[in-house]
Amino acid sequence: MRSSRHYSPRMFPSGRGAPRRSRTTRFIAASSVLALGILGAAVPSPALAATHSVTMQNLQYNPASMTVAVGDTVTWSNSDSVIHSVTGGPLNSPDLGPGASYSFTFTGPGTVDYRCKFHPDMVGRVVVESGGPSPTTTTVPPTSTTAPTATQPPTATPPPGGGGGTATSAPGGAPVGVGPLPVSFDLTDANGSWFDTNLNLGPSIGQSLAVAVLPRVNLGSVLNGVPSVNPSGIPLLGGGGLPDVGGLLPGVGGGALPGLPDLGAGLPGLPGGGGGLPGLPGLPGLPGGGGGALPDVGGLLPGLGGGLPGTGDLPLLGGGSLPLLDGTTVPLLGGGLLAGLDAAKTLNLDNITQVNSVLGKGGLPLLGDLGVDPNSLFNLDAMRQAIFQLLPTGDQRISKANSLLDQLTSQVKALPADAPISLDSLPVGPELEDLLEDLRTFAENDVQLPVTLNFNIANPDAESAHTPTSLIWPEGAKGFPADVPGAFVGATSYQLTEPGLYAFTCKIHPYMLGAVVVDDPLTLGLDFGKKLGVNARGLSVPSNADIIAQLVQKFFVITVEDNWQTFSDTEERTWNPQFPPAPILMYDDKGRPELVPSLDSYLKSKFGFPKKLPALGKKPSTPGVGDVWIATQMEEYAEKSKTGSITKVDTATWNVEQKISAPEINQNNIHNMWTDKNETVLYGNEWFGDEMNTYDLKTGKFIRQLEVGPDPSHVMSRTDTDQLHVAINGGGSVLEIAPGGTRIDRRLPVQAPGGKIAHPHAHWMTGDAKIMATPNVNTYNATLVDIPTGNIRHEKTGEMPIATGMTPDGKKTYMADFLGATVSCISNYEDACVDGSAKAKHKSINLWGSYDPVAGGTGPFGGLPIQLPVAPDNSALLVANTLTSNITVIDPKTDEIVKWLPCDAGCHGINYGAKKGGGYYAYVSSKFANTLAVVDPDPNGDGNPEDAAVVGKMVLDGNQGTVNDGTITKWAGFGGQGVLAIPLAYEGWVQNAPSNAVNDQLTCRQRHPVTYATDCS
Repeated sequence: MRSSRHYSPRMFPSGRGAPRRSRTTRFIAASSVLALGILGAAVPSPALAATHSVTMQNLQYNPASMTVAVGDTVTWSNSDSVIHSVTGGPLNSPDLGPGASYSFTFTGPGTVDYRCKFHPDMVGRVVVESGGPSPTTTTVPPTSTTAPTATQPPTATPPPGGGGGTATSAPGGAPVGVGPLPVSFDLTDANGSWFDTNLNLGPSIGQSLAVAVLPRVNLGSVLNGVPSVNPSGIPLLGGGGLPDVGGLLPGVGGGALPGLPDLGAGLPGLPGGGGGLPGLPGLPGLPGGGGGALPDVGGLLPGLGGGLPGTGDLPLLGGGSLPLLDGTTVPLLGGGLLAGLDAAKTLNLDNITQVNSVLGKGGLPLLGDLGVDPNSLFNLDAMRQAIFQLLPTGDQRISKANSLLDQLTSQVKALPADAPISLDSLPVGPELEDLLEDLRTFAENDVQLPVTLNFNIANPDAESAHTPTSLIWPEGAKGFPADVPGAFVGATSYQLTEPGLYAFTCKIHPYMLGAVVVDDPLTLGLDFGKKLGVNARGLSVPSNADIIAQLVQKFFVITVEDNWQTFSDTEERTWNPQFPPAPILMYDDKGRPELVPSLDSYLKSKFGFPKKLPALGKKPSTPGVGDVWIATQMEEYAEKSKTGSITKVDTATWNVEQKISAPEINQNNIHNMWTDKNETVLYGNEWFGDEMNTYDLKTGKFIRQLEVGPDPSHVMSRTDTDQLHVAINGGGSVLEIAPGGTRIDRRLPVQAPGGKIAHPHAHWMTGDAKIMATPNVNTYNATLVDIPTGNIRHEKTGEMPIATGMTPDGKKTYMADFLGATVSCISNYEDACVDGSAKAKHKSINLWGSYDPVAGGTGPFGGLPIQLPVAPDNSALLVANTLTSNITVIDPKTDEIVKWLPCDAGCHGINYGAKKGGGYYAYVSSKFANTLAVVDPDPNGDGNPEDAAVVGKMVLDGNQGTVNDGTITKWAGFGGQGVLAIPLAYEGWVQNAPSNAVNDQLTCRQRHPVTYATDCS
């Protein structure tokens, strides 16, 4: 239940439970001490006062820090496309939409720190000095102003007001969060339901998929014309207005709707010319246009007890009724989100038990063997009803459609249940498709409304900032691909204007997924769309493309917890993930329609489910040196509401020795860990929060917590000072932190001042502490930071770089391009990337060399790559691929792929540790499996990784001997992400490892991986 996640009602407090104050409270309290002096000081002569300007752009204040004199005024102006605020101490602006400004006059000396409440890493400071005046610049503007229109960024187009805020409308009158029965996602920290629809559609659906019907207001079905509309009764939810449908309405901006007078003259019979339909900007002739609210749907919606006059008990496809001035109604053909029984029928959930019982008997059953009426299987009853609603009474096309649909149900019974049906190959197919195309053309006479999609990011369900970013969308959808400028807290909305599949991810936490299928009731099955855009390589593919099937299959494996892989050390298991049994309409590369009778049967046939999961417990014959720690991020505990722990494996025995869940701080999704040079403490970042935690390495006891900023991802130490570098994934910097995690010493921005916020994820550093490289998921580039000075330079990468590796000599950096399916090689100094017989500044290593995104693969390929460390002896670069559940083996001496190894669902983390007697092990974690794999990158030690092999695999559940500070209730061993082997095995770090009984097992070559030729001779 949702209430179980409400343990810690906060957005950015420094800890969990009552004793801890929120970040905002502490921030304002500290600032207010100084502010008392500022507000109480005398104001100098107006002639001496000056006005200073701060621009809010790219989720930054520019300048972020300034010094002013007592009596000066500072004006903040929002040049972004999203809402901001100026909050802290005496500064308390209203929500500032695009183009708005806010001014404040400082009347006493002191320092005021402030931030944007919607973008937690957007911070600024004003130092107010007494004494001499500062130069006068401009006249003080009003306290706050609002611009009439929103500024649109050049690439990603967020909705007006998107990216924060709770207002119902943004500047310019474009409403936020409106439309007939909208789809709404709450972004949460909870397993599986990271994009939570709050619908319970069954175990094969999960909480992250919604289905909606594209709404049309059928104005042509009454009296063959357009009657007068009663604006007070148009059904909408939440008191919002209809969205601006400028380009969607025929006749707006020239011409008239068929059967409708030119809208410039107003709709007949409606009072008050010159206005607009309430909540519908752009339609003159009605009162209250541009932002008026419309009443709730009430009982007009189908699934909520409504009905269509004159049609008896026919379902209403989620539609309602449009009230007319004469007291009658015009039906809505489709009304947005489907819920309850409507959704269940559309997804075939009412037939799932019967269908599965037949499929479970094996073989390849025919559709006629399923025991389900094809009218129900393909939702043909809903199509018949839609046609009945659309056409005037007595129209001959109604009877023709019924006849053709009857023929369809007869002709498909002899076809296999798990293969797409080419509609063109059926005798009835061409004629039926022609009729449906004619009906869709006829329906264009109607007013078509978009489906509104709302996103809400708020505490306590989401402790930190996220982004709703397009992953898949129908070609031609207005405003897509959609994105926000950066991670935020608050609410935003998109409008879905075309039927088809829309999928979303969070760029900060990219396994957070949500999807909506918008259906056109005048097509067979649920619409995936004719062509789909994919946020990778600029792809535009037919909806039956292999890459779409790959992503859809992975969507349900990730978001439906029961689909995760549960291994055992002692027995073989069967993995048989369940998918919605819904009929899906796809199209091939020539635009020909294909009807998939059941998505469940189709995906199982295509990907070979069910699969056998072998018994594990395979331990490497040679032990490792030391321990390996894994961030088991999905483990759930009785003593806390947030998920995750850190699991310790002793590589001498391969036993799970300990788990740290830290319930006393409600530890939230620890993602990555590191240790200090003396191996006394363990550091871990709360990736769904804003803290870095410090634990006692030997006991696992929690020591302290440091608030660092939104979504801290990876942490490493400098080899020279032992200071920590923490990537602020939800912001634009890496923080340098004192040893022991006691304070923040320095902020290292990874984008230029005023530049687009970068959102760095998994950084790495050279062993000499000179260069740090960050992969920037929001700017699609890499930042190379000169560590001593903080100077930066940017290097090109592929799409959405997410993780970093470096060669032991510090000459090359590698980036895993998550959406680009490539590995980018970057030369840190002179050209070092190997491109055939030459050296190059950059090289892109293609993980899709044997993959066609439409036709599929002809050999192994990689997708959605994540962690990719280079072995300390430079023998191998291993890449964890989460889409394809495999590991790419690259030889860093040639920068070529030499091998592929198997992995498990959600393959994610890799890190190297020393192997006893010489050489190394790579420890590999998987998010959606309870396993740890052990890879030997070079078993024979000749420096060639072509013989790399998985030499061990075990479950991470723990046993009676495992020390645990909490009680696991679910998903023991799951969620493997960050991996840390101690002693640290990498050049620069291994030399600092203290001498002790464990570390003294390291060979001379392991102690000197780069200089062994001279140091170990």
